[in-house]
Amino acid sequence: MTKSLPVLIELQDLCKSYMNDDVVTPVLYDINLQIAKGEFVAIMGPSGSGKSTLMHILGFLDGYTSGRYLFQGQFTNTFDDNELARIRATRVSFVFQAFNLLARTTVLENVMLPLLYHPSIPVSERVSLSEKAVKTVGLQDRSSYLTSQLSGGQKQRVAIARALVTNPDVIFADEPTGNLDSASGVAVMQALQKLNDEGHTIILVTHERTTAEHAKRIIHIRDGRIVSDSTDFKRVIAGETKNLK
Repeated sequence: MTKSLPVLIELQDLCKSYMNDDVVTPVLYDINLQIAKGEFVAIMGPSGSGKSTLMHILGFLDGYTSGRYLFQGQFTNTFDDNELARIRATRVSFVFQAFNLLARTTVLENVMLPLLYHPSIPVSERVSLSEKAVKTVGLQDRSSYLTSQLSGGQKQRVAIARALVTNPDVIFADEPTGNLDSASGVAVMQALQKLNDEGHTIILVTHERTTAEHAKRIIHIRDGRIVSDSTDFKRVIAGETKNLK
């Protein structure tokens, strides 16, 4: 972690279990983690390792069972429902594998959607902010296209623009290249790299080695535990990734 930057996310002995019909299923065990503002972090692990659950907790889509989660120095267990809704609308954004776009609306309209629920961005700024986000991902010549007219890689870049438009503190990307061919996947990851170079915090979940290599820090999870956390990519990719498969 870049210690000179302020800590954005901190987890202390965090655990997560699910209960179904009185059966408790542990998913995450004793997670200790710090992520600084401006980092580009990839969370890797095989299916069922707990990586997506961890991302959902970090992004306030799921709760945790025990431990502590501090977001910008605040204990998140003190947030009420209204505060959590405000955080989801203004401070975190998501890019999903399935794009989650509205097919019969334009690129610009899709990107503008989060602004309809934003509590402080005025109506008069919605179009200009959306146009800026579309330009950032290089799709300004497609802004009037329906998203159903786009390729998979273009759709994912629209999803990135939509995540960017509210200027969140952190962008979460859940398997963003999972539905794409290799060339489109590279283009999407280059778009995320560009955002990180501009100062945006990116937290990426993936099981793909080539996708994780675009990040500056790789965290490996196996069986609900962090087994490595490194910026030494030669060691991480060549050694530990092989052992996790």
